[in-house]
Amino acid sequence: MESIEQFFQRDQYAKHCGIELVSVSPGRAVAKMRLQPWHLNAVGSAQGGAIFTLADFAFAAASNAHGTVAVGINVSITYLKGVQSGVLTAEAREVGLNPKLGSYTVDIRDETSALIAVFQGLVYRKSESLESVVQRGS
Repeated sequence: MESIEQFFQRDQYAKHCGIELVSVSPGRAVAKMRLQPWHLNAVGSAQGGAIFTLADFAFAAASNAHGTVAVGINVSITYLKGVQSGVLTAEAREVGLNPKLGSYTVDIRDETSALIAVFQGLVYRKSESLESVVQRGS
């Protein structure tokens, strides 16, 4: 199978949003996104959806890095501080894992390491391997 990094390069939406996977290992992932004008809302701050997308991508990478398909079943995000420019970093970490469920926290920080948002996510772990997804071309 291709590496987990190569697998996530297939994510066309993350690519469209300018998200880069920095590192990934089972239960952990770091992703970055440089804010662009199209990421800003009407008041000039990063759109909540852009921040959510960055966090969701890191969550997906961390939870799927075990090699088994994991799909989000519940997520929430709390926005703590507005940001207008620079690079945002999302760091996902696994806080609980069993054969069917995994729980993750993602911290989103700006370039000064200020906490911008906190994302909590729960995945359902399917029995299907990532390798089988690649083989069927999905």
